[in-house]
Amino acid sequence: MSKLTASFRLMRVGFILAREGVLSALPSDGLPASLAFFHRFAGWFARKRSKKTNRSENMSRAMNKLGPSYIKLGQFLATRPDIVGSEVAKDLSSLQDHVDTFPHEQAIAQIEGSLGRKIDDLFVEFGPAIAAASMAQVHPATVRNPDGSLRKVAVKVIRPGVRRRFAKDLEGFYLAAEMQERYVPAARRLKPVSVVDTLAQTTKIEMDLRLEAAALSEIAENTRNDKGFRVPAVDWERTGRDVLTMEWIDGIKMSDIEGLKSAGFDLNALAVTLMQSFLKHTLRDGFFHADMHPGNLFVDKDGCIVAVDLGITGRLGKQEKRFLAEILYGFITRDYRRVANVHFEAGYVPPHQNMESFAQANRAIGEPIHGQSAETISMAKLLTLLFEVTELFDMQTRPELLLLQKTMVVVEGVSRSLNPHFNMWKAAEPVVKEWITKNLGPIGMAKDLTEGAQSLLTFARRTPELVRSVERIQKGADKMAQEGLHLDDDTLKRFALMQGKQNRFGRYAVILIAVCMVIITYKLVV
Repeated sequence: MSKLTASFRLMRVGFILAREGVLSALPSDGLPASLAFFHRFAGWFARKRSKKTNRSENMSRAMNKLGPSYIKLGQFLATRPDIVGSEVAKDLSSLQDHVDTFPHEQAIAQIEGSLGRKIDDLFVEFGPAIAAASMAQVHPATVRNPDGSLRKVAVKVIRPGVRRRFAKDLEGFYLAAEMQERYVPAARRLKPVSVVDTLAQTTKIEMDLRLEAAALSEIAENTRNDKGFRVPAVDWERTGRDVLTMEWIDGIKMSDIEGLKSAGFDLNALAVTLMQSFLKHTLRDGFFHADMHPGNLFVDKDGCIVAVDLGITGRLGKQEKRFLAEILYGFITRDYRRVANVHFEAGYVPPHQNMESFAQANRAIGEPIHGQSAETISMAKLLTLLFEVTELFDMQTRPELLLLQKTMVVVEGVSRSLNPHFNMWKAAEPVVKEWITKNLGPIGMAKDLTEGAQSLLTFARRTPELVRSVERIQKGADKMAQEGLHLDDDTLKRFALMQGKQNRFGRYAVILIAVCMVIITYKLVV
């Protein structure tokens, strides 16, 4: 029944997207004849007003009608141009989740339920919401310090019922992904079910404000000695699953260019600090703020950049950090074979592909860039082109690298808004060079040897356990060879039950198609 319910939800989604003119505005080039027909058919359902507005406005209106889960889905897909295409991803990246605030009394109930204390015991004052999004809203408040002084804080409160609503909509996302993998072979490389898994995981993390508080704490610890960048301090006493209390930031948004100029800040210095901070977080720490749009960045009175809203973060392992540093350095030095070699060593490009051909493709990306002035070279565009080329060589989708690419596009855009002539490569080179020196030079080799010795020692300690495991596996294999493979009655019953469910779902699909045709006929006649 859950699949049947999810099917009806998807039908409603399709109808709203068609009515708001989203489906008919999507690119139709290269579509098979059957899909091209449905593309034209969707245009008949579109409202007249949708034809007078652009696609991004129609998308925003449709996503807000569909609710918080679909707003998050749209924002998530904006990080995956490999799935939706670069044009649609660009439209989705402008999708804002500004929605109506929920009642003040419900916010208080959420806080008291999460922390187990009365609102008057927690805050001296608790003001009305000043901003609301799909998942939460923010309230200004005042707390009393142990010495009796007052301190202003920002209180983020989860929207009531949002977890239940997301869980229901998630069923529809999985159904759509499963159908895509089953009926669209070309889409299997993109692993749509895994994409939904990633969305589910990141959103669940975002809906537990204790984890956002932990992200703030981790980045604060990583950047405690960095100049020019910080995050708000967390008030752990007033933080729980549904509420996050943190330092109130008085500053100028980085989107307010005129305000920054009037305050006397050096815009180029801010751009350099922002870019270098992001690269340090990525390469040095392997943990970065993945939603660094101008609305989440402030400049305080001391000229320090303060990043807020860490609901979305990204992580890179050692291999991914090396991959990023090597390709950036390889393009800087025009060593295209080095760039290709890193892709093959990391296993991102299958070994059956030709490395020389891949190096040639990288040269096609790099050489035009070296013919331009440094101010016009876009690091984010370079990564975008690189990922487009890797598709030709069967590179498997790497979600963590795409999230990095998306964030770099945003950070680069903010830096260039501060200074249109900002030299991206000059700002990035010290950070990339330092990381390569420490991790790929003699110091890095010594570190790798130490880690390797530790791994060997751990392996040696586990040798007796591994030997016993191998013996058990060998005995099991010998028994199977002698007696054959046997399935117990319970296993056979489960197989039969699963097969029955699949058959029933097939019948449900036929019924749904028939219902759709009746609705379509009715619409055409009436």
